[in-house]
Amino acid sequence: MKIQKKNLAKTLLFGGSGFLGPNILKRYPELVCVGRSKPPFYVKNKFIKLDKLDDINKLNNINFDRVIFLIGNSDHHKLNSSSLDLALSHNFYPLKKALSYFEKRKVKKVITFSGALIYGTKNLKLPVDEKHPIDGFQNNYLFSKFLAERLCDFYRKKMSIINIRLSNIYGPTLLKRPDLVQSILSKVLIAKKKNFSIWNFSPRRDFIHTDDVADAIIDLLFSNYSGNINLGTGKSNSVGTVCKIISKYTKTNIKSLNKKVGGQREFRFNISLIKKITNWKPKIQLENGLKKTIDQIEIYKNESKKK
Repeated sequence: MKIQKKNLAKTLLFGGSGFLGPNILKRYPELVCVGRSKPPFYVKNKFIKLDKLDDINKLNNINFDRVIFLIGNSDHHKLNSSSLDLALSHNFYPLKKALSYFEKRKVKKVITFSGALIYGTKNLKLPVDEKHPIDGFQNNYLFSKFLAERLCDFYRKKMSIINIRLSNIYGPTLLKRPDLVQSILSKVLIAKKKNFSIWNFSPRRDFIHTDDVADAIIDLLFSNYSGNINLGTGKSNSVGTVCKIISKYTKTNIKSLNKKVGGQREFRFNISLIKKITNWKPKIQLENGLKKTIDQIEIYKNESKKK
């Protein structure tokens, strides 16, 4: 498909204070950030304060035609241990309010997000493509994402919406995160642990660096596609490999408890569709990406001490 010329000055990114948002903003400084909280100190993009989506009409005088919508909560452990109402309040109702407004503003493209878990955790046919059956009824978190995807289906009749199903992303942040790679890096680089154990080394996942994710998002913003799409590397690496690389560059000792692991032992995406739609392909190999992440976190830590 034909990719349009990229003018990012009229693109708003909602939710720039979390994990993925700041990485996208830093890589693309022309993007305008909208949110309740300012992005981290190392992000210099223009910021528009919006305390709550109920006040979204405050953007009426802002000229924009594309949106990256990152407002939500991906901490499925927390959401699944609480009520369904909490999950919906994070992952469904904010999107509902936003899409209603974007329709009125005649926005050309909206990017939303779910994840690989929407396909379920058992009996997956690898590599998983967009036609693979989904399972949104496993828990609170997935049901909130399932409903959000159905909401996108409804509004897709009125505007172009791409819902990105992300694989396991990793990248630099000073936030404490539940994600596999980020939780390990937090223990090593923030908590300064030199010896610790994790559940099991054997599971294999499709790990993708935030720079590759950011580049893919920008390409999709200016594509003619509308629908769900997988975003990963198309390759799987073991948790043990991740730990070995992190240990190599941080001089730490990470061991496996060799505990039994439930669910799917391996996961990887089929990324043929995004390659067909755009000129994008993943560029960052796992070891290079992890080293880059470690180095950047150390830089952020040192810079934060000067603030």
